[in-house]
Amino acid sequence: MNLGPHADFIIASYAVAIFVVAALAAWVTLDYITQRRILGDLEERGVTRRSRGKGHP
Repeated sequence: MNLGPHADFIIASYAVAIFVVAALAAWVTLDYITQRRILGDLEERGVTRRSRGKGHP
């Protein structure tokens, strides 16, 4: 595979892009876990979610 004279830049760009996507996926996953834990704690204390009735937008 010959990427030409800009091979270093191409490889570095792909590496950075993969790192950024992996970091964002990890961040979202950790935030999801944290939010589920917080929601569980609130529900244990008796705080419940309220949904709006049909008459409310």
